[in-house]
Amino acid sequence: MSAIESVLIENRVFPPSEALVKAARISGMAGYEALCAEAEKDFTGFWGRLARENLTWDKPFTRVLDESAKPFYKWFDDGMLNASVNCLDRHMGTPVENKTAIIFEADDGAVTQVTYKQLLARVCQFANALKAHGVQKGDRVLIYMPMTIEGVVAMQACARLGAIHSVVFGGFSAKALQERIIDGGAVAVVTANYQMRGGKELPLKAIVDEALAMGGCESIRNVFVYERSASACPMQAGRDKTFAEVLKGQPTECAPVSVEAEHPLYILYTSGSTGKPKGVQHSTGGYLLQAKLTMDWSFDLQPSDVFWCTADIGWVTGHTYCTYGPLAAGATEIVFEGIPTFPDAGRFWQMIERHKCSVFYTAPTAIRSLIKAAETHDAVHPRHSNLSSLRIIGSVGEPINPEAWMWYYKNVGGERCPIIDTYWQTETGAHMINPLPGATPLVPGSCTLPLPGIFPAIVDETGHEMPNGTGGMLVYKKPWPSMVRTIWGDPERFKKTYFPEEMKGYYLAGDGAVRSADRGYFRVTGRIDDVLNVSGHRLGTMEVESALVAKTDLVAEAAVVARPDELTGEAICAFVVLKRSLPHGAEADKIAKELRDWVAKEIGPIAKPKDIRFGENLPKTRSGKIMRRLLRSLAKGEAITQDTSTLENPAILDQLGQTH
Repeated sequence: MSAIESVLIENRVFPPSEALVKAARISGMAGYEALCAEAEKDFTGFWGRLARENLTWDKPFTRVLDESAKPFYKWFDDGMLNASVNCLDRHMGTPVENKTAIIFEADDGAVTQVTYKQLLARVCQFANALKAHGVQKGDRVLIYMPMTIEGVVAMQACARLGAIHSVVFGGFSAKALQERIIDGGAVAVVTANYQMRGGKELPLKAIVDEALAMGGCESIRNVFVYERSASACPMQAGRDKTFAEVLKGQPTECAPVSVEAEHPLYILYTSGSTGKPKGVQHSTGGYLLQAKLTMDWSFDLQPSDVFWCTADIGWVTGHTYCTYGPLAAGATEIVFEGIPTFPDAGRFWQMIERHKCSVFYTAPTAIRSLIKAAETHDAVHPRHSNLSSLRIIGSVGEPINPEAWMWYYKNVGGERCPIIDTYWQTETGAHMINPLPGATPLVPGSCTLPLPGIFPAIVDETGHEMPNGTGGMLVYKKPWPSMVRTIWGDPERFKKTYFPEEMKGYYLAGDGAVRSADRGYFRVTGRIDDVLNVSGHRLGTMEVESALVAKTDLVAEAAVVARPDELTGEAICAFVVLKRSLPHGAEADKIAKELRDWVAKEIGPIAKPKDIRFGENLPKTRSGKIMRRLLRSLAKGEAITQDTSTLENPAILDQLGQTH
């Protein structure tokens, strides 16, 4: 494979403040390098020490890593523990017991708080209710819930019993639910009658009913329904029960089930390149260790922090940084039910002020849409809220382009909060490559350096390492505790996807990346299948998107895909959201030319998009993820045959069909 060419050059560097270095858990580059050296010198000793120090074990492990069946690695496999105990019981009898665990803000602004002691009682009650209905260790429970305290309670209750949860995002369709129920062999569904989003009541239970009516879901014995709203929903006698019904008379104590460290904690389905979802299976011990550690390291968590991760529990970010990491670390966290633009696009900033949030963690897609809103309506600009409580801000989900990074740094972080740009995946379970607040000098658009104990490299398609400054494929040379253990029910697909033979035993992340020649910093350039090959030049889609978005007077958001081209092999097709009304005809052609010339100036003529299409938005799921597969179909002129039920805005596809 020829190297992926990297054409983005970023010279701005932001070192951590002296005060932050002094107070940080990992202080300065010397502190970071000492941990890296320990991991380098004694890899298993390093992880063994951290597992003993950070987790509560029922039966201590004697073996850190078993590599005998690689790539099916086992960590701490002869040890036993319980995830719920590590998130809740461990804090009882300490000052954390009466600390606020969750500040819940509902869609309508109503606020509820729950302490660690109260949360434990609620988890035990629900675990008892599940147990009374036959749920036991190893059973799979599908959770299809709104972003509420009850969603977190349901996950923790499953973990308490050693049941394996499979959370499905509340925006997914009945078909997606049915596929996951069948693949996982779930015995129960935990759902709500409705969810509240943007002032609207959206059905959940009705979608569960539709999924179960499709057939193949005979394994489901019970459906537990949280009554989120007063509106009635159909209930099937014998199968469906309300939370109020099943919790009645249940004690607030429930003996936790001790499980092996390698016992599956959850299955989380992620889209595969084949279109068939992959059930990513995570362990209990290794996953929990890195969920807790990365809270401490990446966010430099302090006892007084109010932490807010805006992700939904339906995604891995919501698992690790809403349900397990913050609670294992004894943090106070915000759980938010609504959307960032209701009742207006100042909601995030007003909530940070209202709850005195100190660590804020969100996605570049959200940041870019809020930039657009702030530039259109000054009243929702972050400057109108008091954000002085913030000390650390983070980014997750996709690479953040340098222009959005700078806006976030200045307008949200007040040029004093480090941006923790985290690179990781559903499969990695926890952060892998990101700056540490009190150690790493920041470079906009770069996730900087790997965490201690993580060993990434950039290789060509034969597994040979590439020199710094040259792009290639991102791999990990050594296993890590929170890594995916297998694909549920499909070990062959697991091996083929993540440990292909040509990678020489390395884990293949599926992303392209480049390391800077000067600092050795990593910058992710996009999925390997999002690499553009134009006239033999390989370019990451992220680079072209960044160039377009850098035209700050005109462009709010951009997504770039490739389409086949007779002349150049592939042509670049750009889907662009402008900071103004949708142009038509000659005006659209004029703006398209201006953008092509701009990209040519920013990157070079080779990167000029052949097609530019304008829309009021991009096709996104309700969580804000851009559906690139749909964009690829549009670029090729194909009819859209894929399921679009998870799209927030299906009508946008017609708009984006027109080329300029």
